[in-house]
Amino acid sequence: MSRLLRTRAARGATVTVLAGLVAVFTIAAAPAASAADTVVKVKYPVHGSTFLKAPNASIKLGPGTLRAKVDLNTGAVTASLNLPPATGSFKELGLIPVTATAAFIQNGPTTGKVDLSTGAVTTTSKITLQITNLSVAGIPVPVGPACESATPASITLTSQPGFSIINGGKVSGTYTVPPFAHCGLTTPLLNLTIAGPGNTLTLTLGKAHALP
Repeated sequence: MSRLLRTRAARGATVTVLAGLVAVFTIAAAPAASAADTVVKVKYPVHGSTFLKAPNASIKLGPGTLRAKVDLNTGAVTASLNLPPATGSFKELGLIPVTATAAFIQNGPTTGKVDLSTGAVTTTSKITLQITNLSVAGIPVPVGPACESATPASITLTSQPGFSIINGGKVSGTYTVPPFAHCGLTTPLLNLTIAGPGNTLTLTLGKAHALP
């Protein structure tokens, strides 16, 4: 099953791994920082995909932008990821075509840390999945303005082998989609076809750029 991921204004989706990569780049590329230059801001172009296990479907994400703040003394990272709307399709029970649009909505800040000696990054975000549009067999199905996962999903991402701090690379992790609520008559359908464990998220960072 596919869902569309997008960032809602004022609550941009945050991808932890990307934040970590940003931190690593900053540490590796920045000159020795003074006490006044402890926190550095950077930006990455980003794209990726998420795989939903229950419907056995992938959704492309991006292109988007990752902005992060990195503490060069402690390796602490906070970040936000903005992605444009994306749409995915799948077949329910292998027969009925379904098209969905969804969003990753950040609940609180993404937090993480960079290993200052190796550059490895691990971060965690609390994300609410929101379904904004849904059609079944080509027929639009109303989901209402508050069709969201009943609780936030916890998504932990880590940097992957071959990833370059300056030029970017891949970060990934797995997550569970919580049950949905407030989706009207489509709530049982969404819980049957989307909710569950074993989903994956993979993001690719482009070259990092320092921000003023």
